[in-house]
Amino acid sequence: MKQIHSFVLTGGPCGGKTSGLSIIEQELGNRGYYVLVVPETATELIPTGIRPFGNSLNNFDFQHVLLEKQLFKEKLYKDTANRYIPSNNIVILHDRGIIDNKTYMTPGEFQTLLYQFDMNEVLARDRYDAVFHLVTAANGAEEFYTLANNVSRTETPEQARELDRKGIANWTGHPHLRVIDNSTDFKKKMSRLMNEIYSSLGVPVPIEVERKYLVFRPDLDILSKYVDITTVDIVQSYLTSDNGKERRIRQRGQDGNFSYYITEKQETFGIERPEVERKISEKEYLCYLSQIDPSLKPIVKKRVCFVYKAQYFELDFFNFSTDYALMEIELTDKNSLVNLPSFINVLGEVTDNPKYRNHALAKTQAFPSC
Repeated sequence: MKQIHSFVLTGGPCGGKTSGLSIIEQELGNRGYYVLVVPETATELIPTGIRPFGNSLNNFDFQHVLLEKQLFKEKLYKDTANRYIPSNNIVILHDRGIIDNKTYMTPGEFQTLLYQFDMNEVLARDRYDAVFHLVTAANGAEEFYTLANNVSRTETPEQARELDRKGIANWTGHPHLRVIDNSTDFKKKMSRLMNEIYSSLGVPVPIEVERKYLVFRPDLDILSKYVDITTVDIVQSYLTSDNGKERRIRQRGQDGNFSYYITEKQETFGIERPEVERKISEKEYLCYLSQIDPSLKPIVKKRVCFVYKAQYFELDFFNFSTDYALMEIELTDKNSLVNLPSFINVLGEVTDNPKYRNHALAKTQAFPSC
């Protein structure tokens, strides 16, 4: 069966995106994947004279032209992969995605733009399977910051850091956002990027390395003073299973706009759990509802997503508790150091405690310590 993976490679100016695209294409090609690279649309348009401000278009009109071409290219590459490429393992690698356009617009302008294309932000963000953000060299590797390899870029280091921050904030909320910082040299940075790519592809086996913490439920207004947050509404239901696997379906979105997923996890203990997840249509989701396990109630929660010290955290507020929440972080190495946010009151790690798994909470609808 043909598998087509849709990834976005994004990041701040001089983050290593050009090198990353080349490395991904070569590495995946060596592993038997057919890689299609969708070029960055702004970089295509600006040198030809279609650019914002100056004697060209105003910024909103430029973004309209950019999105129109971007959507055309995304459809073209997907149709080509489906219809003409014989390989069964295809990766469509997008040099930036639709949400990156938001960085250069006000939130209201971006919503208006999406409305003109019959889209909303959830659909624009979650249309990709995974997003990989390369942090600008201006944040942590300042001596290597340069714009010499991209004539369309003119940002100062201060501007680059701000664009980088906005870019991460705009993508925050995507179920598979990975931030690759400058905590190592560039070679290791690219190696960490490839590890995240392999993890998303399940090469050789998709492993979820998860750390989980019980925390006091923070006030969102206070939390937002420390980090950029995105809230996502989730309804998670468990399906019947007789093969030792945990099967669940999930409705995930914002403001009444949802994406749908089915996930299978092999039941093990500890922080590594084999996991396979795929996106499904609303119609498939509704069909799966007939397979819900009657002994388990749906998990209804609000997920608050944020990035702290280049690590992606998910804070789950459950509808059955006003005092406590669960905070999770996914890693690709179980030995990685977790930078716990100082502004979150952590009661303790519960990674190895099966009573705090969503599957167990679906039975009890209460935290064990409450």
